[in-house]
Amino acid sequence: MSRLHAENHLVSRIGWLRAAVLGANDGIVSTASLIVGVASASAASSDVLVAAVAGMVAGAMSMAAGEYVSVSSQADTEEADLSRERKELETQPEAELEELTQIYVKRGLTPDLARQVADQLTAGNALDAHAREELGIVEHMAARPIEAALTSALTFAIGAALPLAMVFVTPIDTLVYAVSIASLVFLALLGAIGAKAGGANILKATVRVTFWGAAAMALTAGIGALVGTTV
Repeated sequence: MSRLHAENHLVSRIGWLRAAVLGANDGIVSTASLIVGVASASAASSDVLVAAVAGMVAGAMSMAAGEYVSVSSQADTEEADLSRERKELETQPEAELEELTQIYVKRGLTPDLARQVADQLTAGNALDAHAREELGIVEHMAARPIEAALTSALTFAIGAALPLAMVFVTPIDTLVYAVSIASLVFLALLGAIGAKAGGANILKATVRVTFWGAAAMALTAGIGALVGTTV
C-alpha cells in the first residue's frame, strides 16, 4: 500500500525569495556602481569609503521602506477584496454559490459535480474557497509587508558589504577593476544561489544577473570618469 507523503513546493518560497534576491542584487550593484563611479572620478579612498557606507545604509533603509509600502498596498487590496467577498457571502449566498459552481464548470467538471464541490467547500470555509478560486489569493502568495521589508533590508546590507569590503583591501589605483571583477563574481554566485533555491535554470539566471550588473557598473564608471575629468 502506498503512503501519502508531504510535498514542499518551491512556490512556497516565492515571497521571501523574491525580496531576498532583489535586496542582495540591488545591494551589490548599487554599492559597487557607487564605488566604481566615485573612484573613477579620481576621488581619495576615504571619499570612496564614506560614499559606499552612506550608500549601503541609505539603500538598506530605502529597500525596507519601498518593500513595506509596495507590499502593504498589495495587502490592502487583498483585504479590500476579501471584505467585499465576505459581505457578498452574507447578503447573496446563492449567487456566490452559483459563481463558485460556474468556476468549476469552466475548469472541466460536470455541472452536477461542480455544484457538489461548491456545496462542500462553501460548507467548510466559503470565504477561503472564494479567495482561492475567485480572487487567486492563497496562503503562500499572500502579501507580508514586514517580512518583505526586513528581508530586503538585510539582504541589501549583506550584498552591499561585499563590494564595500574591497575598499579596505584594494589600493585606490586598482579599486575600479577590483570592485568590478569581485562584484561580477558576487552577482554570479547570487544568480546561482537564487536559481537553486527557486528551482530555476542556474546558467540562465547567473548570466542574466551578471549581465545587467555589469551594464550598470559600466555606465556608472563612464559617468564617474566623465565627471572626474570635467569638474
